[in-house]
Amino acid sequence: MRRPAIKLRRLLPLMLLPALAGCAVFSARPHYRGNAVTSRELRQLTPGVSTEADATALLGTPTLRETFDRRDWLYVSQVTKRRIAQTQGVLRQKVVVLHFNDAGVLQSIHGVNKKQAVQVAMAGGHTKAPGGHASLFQQLVGGVGHYNPGLGAGAGGGFGGGGSSDIGGASGSSGLSGF
Repeated sequence: MRRPAIKLRRLLPLMLLPALAGCAVFSARPHYRGNAVTSRELRQLTPGVSTEADATALLGTPTLRETFDRRDWLYVSQVTKRRIAQTQGVLRQKVVVLHFNDAGVLQSIHGVNKKQAVQVAMAGGHTKAPGGHASLFQQLVGGVGHYNPGLGAGAGGGFGGGGSSDIGGASGSSGLSGF
């Protein structure tokens, strides 16, 4: 008795199923970061009446406080997702600013959007660190002969600790000064 032949058309979807299922394994999931503040929570705060204690009890501690005006509290939330080369791409971002007066009473609530953001360029140059300047060769062989199982490689210096190296005058045996 002869078996019926299985047509390739019928097997193709079954063969593609494991490949399609694998796509979900490798796709990056979004990461939720920061302190998300909802509009329902913000409606519970009243400018001129609510205090810093009320805001903290309702929203939690702020993500950060403004550097030059500590009366401004910022609640920042982001949804990020990994992109090509494992860099984080921002899908959504929300920034809510609460401004308090000197007595700790809420004065205003406003949001900051991407158009209002200030682009800040990185400063050129570098900050000089104390210590000598070790060459590449000195950095490579600077730790030879030094071993401390408690702190890792180094002459008891750890990260910028009291260890010293006689090569180039750099602190620590790795030639990295200031860390």
